[in-house]
Amino acid sequence: MKFIHTSDWHIGRQFHNVSLLEDQRHVLDQIVGYIAKEAVDALVIAGDIYDRSVPPAKAVELLDEFISKICSDMKVPVILIPGNHDGAERLRFGSRQLSSAGLHIIGDLKQIEEPVILASPSGDVAFYGIPYNDPETVRNLFDADVTSYDDAHTFLVERIKAVKNSAKPNVLISHCFIDGAQESDSERPLSIGGADRVSYRPCAAFDYVALGHLHSPQYKGEDHIRYCGSILKYSFSEQDQNKGVTLVELDRSGLTEFKHLPLKPLRDMRIVEGEMQAILAQGKVDPNYEDYLLVRLTDRHAILDPMNKLRAVYPNVLHLEKPGMLEVGEQKMNRETLKRGELEMFRDFFVQITGQPLTEDQGEAIEQTITELNTQEAQK
Repeated sequence: MKFIHTSDWHIGRQFHNVSLLEDQRHVLDQIVGYIAKEAVDALVIAGDIYDRSVPPAKAVELLDEFISKICSDMKVPVILIPGNHDGAERLRFGSRQLSSAGLHIIGDLKQIEEPVILASPSGDVAFYGIPYNDPETVRNLFDADVTSYDDAHTFLVERIKAVKNSAKPNVLISHCFIDGAQESDSERPLSIGGADRVSYRPCAAFDYVALGHLHSPQYKGEDHIRYCGSILKYSFSEQDQNKGVTLVELDRSGLTEFKHLPLKPLRDMRIVEGEMQAILAQGKVDPNYEDYLLVRLTDRHAILDPMNKLRAVYPNVLHLEKPGMLEVGEQKMNRETLKRGELEMFRDFFVQITGQPLTEDQGEAIEQTITELNTQEAQK
C-alpha cells in the first residue's frame, strides 16, 4: 500500500490581502503529478482543506476540480477529515453518497470507529479518522469525563484502539497539536495558554499516524507519528521550511518506508534585508523577483515612499520593516544629530523631486532654517 499524506491546504487563503488561489493550484497540480508518478493507492488529507468554515466560491471550485481529477479520472480514493479551519458539517455534506465515488469524508465523531478499508497489492489497510474536536463536544457527545484537549483526544484514540484489527495495518488520521511539536505564526491557536496540546503516546500503537494542523514537516515522539506540513508557506516565519507531502508505504506487517516529496511554489515567501539601494539593484537582476517578500530596510535615514520604490523591482513586497530607523530612534539624539537628520531627509526629498542634489549654498540655507526653527521650538 502506497499513499500520500498531505494536510493544511487552506484553499481560499489570503495573505496581506493577496489571494493565494493561483499559488495553491500550482502546488495541487504537483500533487496530482506525484499521485501518477508514484502510482499511489490513496490520498490522505489530514484537515484544514479550506481556510474558512464558509469558503469562497472559487475555493470550492478549485477543490472540486482537484478531487474530481483524482477520484474520477485517476480512480484514486481520497480520505479526508475536517480541521479547525473547516466547517465540518458543510465539508461532510453528501459524504455517504460520495464514498461510493472514492471520496471518503470522516467528518462526524460518531464515525471514528468505522474505518475506511482500502485494498492494495500487499493487502487491506484500515484508515481511522479523528476530525478536529474540542473537549466540550466530546464530553457532550459521548457523555465522557473529559476536561482538556488531551483528555478528549486520548478518549477518542482509545475508542478506536478497542475496535481496530491488529491483523492488518492501521493508519490513524488526526488534526491536533502534539505536545512539544514546532508551531508557526500562521497556525490558528486551538485554545489559549497551551491547553490545546495532546500526548503522542496513545497514538503509538498505530502503524502510521497522519497528522494535520502544524505547518512544519516533522515527527514527534516516534518516527511514524508525523506532520507532513502545509503545502505552501503561509507566513514569513516559515521561510526556511521545505514544503511538501509525505509518501508512505506499508506492507502486511506495517510501515516499511516514508519520504518527503517536495513542492515547488509558484512564488516563494522570503525575507530580504539590506539598504534600499542594494535591494533595488538586486531586484533588477533577481530571477525570482515575483516572490512574496518581507523587506527589512537597514538604512538609518528616512526614505520617501519606500514601498513604491521597492515594488518597482519587487512587485509583491507585502510588508516593510525599518530596523535601521528604529536603531536610530533608540539612540539619544542631541539637537545637532536631530538637525543633521532633518537636513538629510530634506536632501533625499529634494533629489527625489528634482533629480538633482542640493547645491552647497542651498544646503547651508536649509541648515540655517532648520536651526532657526529648532531654536524657536525650544523657546516655546
